[in-house]
Amino acid sequence: MNQQITAFADEFGTNSFDFQTQGSHFIVATIITKTENIENLRNEINKIRKKHKFQTGEIKSSGVGPNHSRRKRILEDIVKLDISIYAVVVDKRKLSGEGFSYKKSFYKFLNNLLYKELFRTFPSLDLNVDEYGGNDFMREFKKYVEKHHLRTLFLGSNFNIQNSKLSEGIQLADFIAGTLGYIFDDLKKSEYSNEFQQILTPIISSINYFPKELSFKEFKETNIDNTFDERIAEVCFLRIQAFLDKTIGEDQQKVDQINFLKLLLWLQRANPKNRYITTQEIVRHLNQNRPEKIKEEYFRTKVVGNLRDKGVLIASGRQGYKIPTSAKDLDTFVNHGKRIILPMLNRINEARQAIKLATSNELDILTKLEYSALRKLLDTN
Repeated sequence: MNQQITAFADEFGTNSFDFQTQGSHFIVATIITKTENIENLRNEINKIRKKHKFQTGEIKSSGVGPNHSRRKRILEDIVKLDISIYAVVVDKRKLSGEGFSYKKSFYKFLNNLLYKELFRTFPSLDLNVDEYGGNDFMREFKKYVEKHHLRTLFLGSNFNIQNSKLSEGIQLADFIAGTLGYIFDDLKKSEYSNEFQQILTPIISSINYFPKELSFKEFKETNIDNTFDERIAEVCFLRIQAFLDKTIGEDQQKVDQINFLKLLLWLQRANPKNRYITTQEIVRHLNQNRPEKIKEEYFRTKVVGNLRDKGVLIASGRQGYKIPTSAKDLDTFVNHGKRIILPMLNRINEARQAIKLATSNELDILTKLEYSALRKLLDTN
């Protein structure tokens, strides 16, 4: 039986891609502890509050700010607590070319990523976050979890909203998130950054940096979909990687194809289940860094269709597109194609037979050389 774990999470950074004034990173820090240890942890945090003159106010990173020597002293007491730190650190500079400057897309992407990583890593988790004040991301994350929390996947897990003024754990998460900002963010870094990181290292269980180069090993290990078929997923993944490795964005079509495949890899990596990504969502991403707006017809034929012609396997259906990871994905793709192809073949065959009948077989509309494959297909049937 899994030991019950309680976590407190808070954020650092904004969704802005103005790196000169709003910073380069977005960070979510999670404080992890055994549920049975909560009361003792609260008492210890309150001792730190009094010792470091927070009085009755919240322990907040912004209250310490760039007073690095004070932050160092506080961290030296925090690492004595019976806690561990799990964090997701997103370098926004590496996402800026992929259409994430749209706030809704950015938060949705991070909601997927954080939710999947937390509940995959800690299957029995009571997660507590602060939705008050300026925590835009946590408010969105709350809505996301309420809508998508998969009880069948994460039995024994709960999600709670608390006011940070009443939660010492969330205050601690705020302080750690802010400190990680002083370690990683370009606008916050200083000669103290390495020292902060060294102090925290003993209680850091994991820092998930994103985005990162995605190997098939990680693609497989982060999967939580019970329909996942390693054989199908691997051949599809490797074909995408082969295309990305050998293709140069020498024209707009190739740039669109490269960006589309990277989006599929990143978005599918972030999702709790390997869901389909809608055409509208993909096109919105691609249009963020394109001189002229893309049309859906162009996307379907010149981007997706051309990639398939080159041997890249992409599943599609009414829900959108995805990298195939199961036999079900391939069935969806075949059935989707069947609904389009068979009616069209029947129409062509009806027209062909009508003309042949009217001309006593003297005229066959499929006699041209470029129709030979189609003619052979219809004659076989």
